[in-house]
Amino acid sequence: MTTVVTDNCRGCRFTDCVSVCPVEAFHMDDEMLYINPDVCIDCSACVPECPVEAIYEEDDLPDGQEHWVDINEERSQETPNITETLEPLEGAEERREALGL
Repeated sequence: MTTVVTDNCRGCRFTDCVSVCPVEAFHMDDEMLYINPDVCIDCSACVPECPVEAIYEEDDLPDGQEHWVDINEERSQETPNITETLEPLEGAEERREALGL
């Protein structure tokens, strides 16, 4: 089992979750974050920190979101590690409102 970032992160890239990760498992690209399943220790500390409810334990993924397990694994190998909180993307608050959160 692993912890997974899903589509709600796209266009927001809030990094509150990064600051609570004890093993630096997060990676990022220009749109969103990903979790490296080989580094993640499944502590779930990041799950409640996400303001757009984009992070789930693999067993708790909503129906139709299972493909994000593979996406996180692939993209975390191709993108830089992030270890510090950054400003969210421009328009992140509007995206959060559009998601109803």
